[in-house]
Amino acid sequence: MLFSLQPHKFSKLLLYWGNSMSWKPKRDIEYLGKLEKALEEKYGSDATINPHSLWNEEKEQDYMSQVKENAEKYIETEKDSDIVENDGIFVNKKLLTKSNATSCPVCDKYLADSRDSVYILKWECCYACFVQWVEDREDRWKTGWRPSKEK
Repeated sequence: MLFSLQPHKFSKLLLYWGNSMSWKPKRDIEYLGKLEKALEEKYGSDATINPHSLWNEEKEQDYMSQVKENAEKYIETEKDSDIVENDGIFVNKKLLTKSNATSCPVCDKYLADSRDSVYILKWECCYACFVQWVEDREDRWKTGWRPSKEK
């Protein structure tokens, strides 16, 4: 039963009544029984069953173990994330860009293209320098080789 409490518990139950657009107290337990019966007929017996009646000790233990697992996973991810303060806001270090450069460190060309910004983040050079110096020589570039500034 949905309403398994004593009748005096429903003395303050408020139900919408009529077209008056106001809430009025309804103390009719028979009305509540009819309402429960109508819900059961329309939506089935699962709509009016007390969820507490389906809960048992085994489900409680299973639920608590899931809560502990989720808490441990959350703690592990918090340990792995490096949170730093950036302008008064705590941000994950992975979300911060490596460079706010406006020119290429290799050729000193102004970065006007969004494609250049992507190559600056990944390869620390603009797209033109990537094509000229890095493409097909990525391993050498990753070890730290850079062209001399004289060229």
